[in-house]
Amino acid sequence: MTYENPDRKARKLGVLIGGALMHYFKTQVGEEIDVLAPNSKKLSLREPEDIKRYFKRNRADFIINTAIASIDSDAQLAYEVNYLGAANLARVAVTLGIPYIHFSSAAIMPNGENLDEDDVLPLTADLSNYAKSKLMVEQTLKHMHQAGGLDYTSIRLGVVYGKHDHKIQGFQRLFFSIMNRSMLVMLTRKGVHHSYTHAKKLPPFVHYILDHRAEFSGRVYNFVDPEPVELAGVILAIKRYLGLHIPKEIYLPYPLAKLGRRIIQSVVKVFSRIGVEARMPGELMFLENFYKNQTLSPARLLNSSYRDPLGDKVTVYSKIPDMIQYYMVRWEHLNLISSYNACSYDPTRRVEVFIDDPGRLLENTKDSSLEKFPGLDD
Repeated sequence: MTYENPDRKARKLGVLIGGALMHYFKTQVGEEIDVLAPNSKKLSLREPEDIKRYFKRNRADFIINTAIASIDSDAQLAYEVNYLGAANLARVAVTLGIPYIHFSSAAIMPNGENLDEDDVLPLTADLSNYAKSKLMVEQTLKHMHQAGGLDYTSIRLGVVYGKHDHKIQGFQRLFFSIMNRSMLVMLTRKGVHHSYTHAKKLPPFVHYILDHRAEFSGRVYNFVDPEPVELAGVILAIKRYLGLHIPKEIYLPYPLAKLGRRIIQSVVKVFSRIGVEARMPGELMFLENFYKNQTLSPARLLNSSYRDPLGDKVTVYSKIPDMIQYYMVRWEHLNLISSYNACSYDPTRRVEVFIDDPGRLLENTKDSSLEKFPGLDD
């Protein structure tokens, strides 16, 4: 079933669960599309009644679901948000006869090289709550498409990078560990490659596939940069940009890394029993991936009609300076980083001058203060 309804109003209304693409639809898309991004108070994926009430009030033309429970969520939250909530949104899409765009994850795929969209892990009880719930919903969407006519596209992401998330998890955890000087040695081995996804490349793709449902309906796409990236290379590049001496280029063997994880788990349990809140970094559940290749094939995407407007110009290496500046300033303002002075990475040095010589900064900016604010008098 494809989304072709000429009787529908000219201006489409979309509902974006998760809000990650909202800036694009508000600034880069014309008036032909209006997008709502309800927060969890207005629409909780854990409450079917919330979903029913929201979509009775807002008759959407498409649904985009980027929402996920965090990777270290307990079984109930992962099941209710990642699986049941996503499946219920798909049921709404079938009922209304509208497209459903779902964001998935490489966490449901095995380790290996050049993996295509059919390479997924078997659904077993020993999978993490996160992987289990994401795999279940992908299988459910496929069934709903084949048996119930669901018009969906599932976008499977690699390691997501960019200025896109304020949570310290995933790729941001790597940044945070290096900036905060808590990574002493290399928690990987040489030659381990993974596939990466640039967050800013996602919105144009979503926009495109909404306008080309006949081609993209009922399909899963690995949405990753064409070339995989070595994890050790990324760590060392961040270290060089920051001018730090750690992590040392000493590669911790996997057995020792596993032992360290078990020790941390034991310490967390002890603190929890005495009433002190402590949590394991969620990323440690994927420790094995730090030591094994997982590269996704982009062939299906490259063979489609879609052409990435950014092409190969943007890679994780090219965005490291921007990400460092963005997250460093943010985390320092939140007092999360105390061992690094963000002024030392201010390219204009204006913050440093503000601290040391505000009079000179004032004189330098007087002329520009009289200029009209750009873009408001067009």
